[in-house]
Parts: sequence; structure tokens; C-alpha cells
Amino acid sequence: MELISALPEDVARDCLIRISYQYFPEVSSVSKAWNTEIQSPEFRRRRTTANQTQKILVAVQSRVDSDEKHRTGLLVKAATNPVYQLSVLEPKTGNWSELPAAPELPNGLPMFCRIAGVGYDLVVIGGWDPDSWKASNSVFIYNFLSATWRRGADMPGGSRTFFACVSDNHNTVYVAGGHDDEKNALKSVLAYDVSRDAWAVLPDMSRERDECKGIFRGGVLRVVGGYCTEMQGRFERTAEEFDSATCKWGPVEEEFLDVATCPRTCVDGADDELYICRDGDVLTLKGDTWQTVVKVPDEIRNVSYMEAREGALLLIGSGGFGQPHMSFLFDLKSSNWAKLASPENYTGHVQFGCTLEI
Repeated sequence: MELISALPEDVARDCLIRISYQYFPEVSSVSKAWNTEIQSPEFRRRRTTANQTQKILVAVQSRVDSDEKHRTGLLVKAATNPVYQLSVLEPKTGNWSELPAAPELPNGLPMFCRIAGVGYDLVVIGGWDPDSWKASNSVFIYNFLSATWRRGADMPGGSRTFFACVSDNHNTVYVAGGHDDEKNALKSVLAYDVSRDAWAVLPDMSRERDECKGIFRGGVLRVVGGYCTEMQGRFERTAEEFDSATCKWGPVEEEFLDVATCPRTCVDGADDELYICRDGDVLTLKGDTWQTVVKVPDEIRNVSYMEAREGALLLIGSGGFGQPHMSFLFDLKSSNWAKLASPENYTGHVQFGCTLEI
């Protein structure tokens, strides 16, 4: 069966790879041939080679109560539990949208859940039940090709929250550290194989790490910062690396960060450099030294999320408690900040985020 009537196959495939990811569900329903085509690894390879992939940010973001905002002027988190949604930003176009809610989560996402992108899948792990505030080990997966949700195997090993979560972008999501129901910091590590829907227990880290940050690059998982049970909120400067090929941890880097700080904004750049926000500055790691790149825009006092893109940094934050969240792009070549327009529905607090290339 021809992909597109009267067109050579290579021309038809060249047409299909240029379709925006938002239309993948409709495209897949046109015919079995089209569905088979967009599901194939070759389709993704051709789309990548032709520079037609779309890089998006998915954020765990609180919904905005417009009536309360207009009454008080603040985006307060209300007396009841805040409701979190999955917001999608396309930095290239500045367009915002919202993913459909999972059928089993009609009241919003679990608070403090973690997300990671693997291929065309978005994996949502753990968090607190929005009604009971009890820790959940549930896994939900949203597929961008079909625009549908499915359940994944629950995260094993007992209760775990505030853990590092990062993917290798291809098939595996890594979970490290966090704490249990008794606020005991953890040093255990798990790996979730998305295609097999299976979890594996990896060797423990050398240290307990609550509220740590995970970064994955070149087959190596680096876990940054966090704190042990006895320190309770007093962050460490250390980091350690896990080689996924040898399944072994390397020695602890005692002074990886130049100061003890929350590593939430520590990110890996497309230029193989690391970046972090601290005390109103964006810094990058040059050799063994953290150097200032630029000051955070004056409108931002609290940075909730940062990601590094090819030649740019995306930063999301607010001017203070209860204030709308804003997004800025920093061009690393021109050294200029550009503010992105954010519709009111997408100015809520951002708890976590991840990027996907679709």
C-alpha cells in the first residue's frame, strides 16, 4: 500500500517526517501504513537526520486559580491541596499546551512526582497522593504517538520521595536517593526499563542523598548533592558517578559543588558543560571551577527550573512567593536574555520538569 497516493515512497516519507508531533495521533489513525511508518525506528532516525524533531519541555506545574488571582493579585496555593498538571512548552515557538490527565489521576498529578522522557514516552513516577498526601510508588506513562496513558509497574523497594530522577533518553529511567516515610535519607538506586516495564535494583551509592539531582551523560549517571538523614536539609557539595556499562560506582567527588546548595537547577548542557543557578547567578563548570556566566533576570528572585539547550539556557522562576512564574531564554552566543510570553494558565509554580526530543 502506498503511503501517499501517486507519490514515490521516499517523497511520502519526507512529507511525514515534517508533521508536528501534536498531529501524530491523527496521522496514526489515517491508515495502518501510516501508523506503522511513524512507529518505526527508521521514522525517528529520518526525522532526526533531517533536523525535523521538536524539542519540548514538560513541566509539573500548578494550575492557576484565575478567580483567586484576580481577587488577591497572588497565585496562592489555596487552602486546599494545589492541583498539578503537565504543561508543555515549545521554546522554539513559545507555545504552551497541557497534556490530558491520566484516567486514574482525575484530581491532578501526585505532588512532588518526578518525570522523565524516554523516546516518545513521558514517565511519571511517585509523589504524594493529592488527597491523602501519602507517598505513592505508582508509574504512569504518556505516549506522544498515540496521545494515550498506560500504567507501568510500580516502583519497588518501599516508600520513596524527593529522589533524583533522570533518563538516558532511550530506554531507561534512573531513580536515586530520596527519603522514606520516616524521613530517612536513602542511598539505594533503581533503574526502570520502559520497553520491558521492568525495574532493576542497582548497587547503592556511597552515601545517603535526600533531595539530590541526577544527570545522565555518555552512559554515566551522576548524582549531585543532597544530604544524609542526620543533616536534614543541610546540603552537601559532593557527587558520585555510576557507569552503566560496568554497573559500578566511582569514588565520591568531595568538592564537586563549590558551595553547599540545593542542586535542583544543576543541568547538563548540549555543549557538554554543566550549569547551575545560585545566588542570582548562572554558573558553569570549567574544569574544576564554577564560573559565572550571567546574572539571572532582575524579574526573577526564585528559580524553580532550568535546562540547557543547544546554544541556550531556559529558566523558569518567579519574583517571589505567590507571584506568577515567568520563562526566559538566554542565548549563549549573544549573551542576551529574551522573555517568553506565558499565558495566565501557564504561570503556576513549576515543581519539576524534563525535556523530550520528538
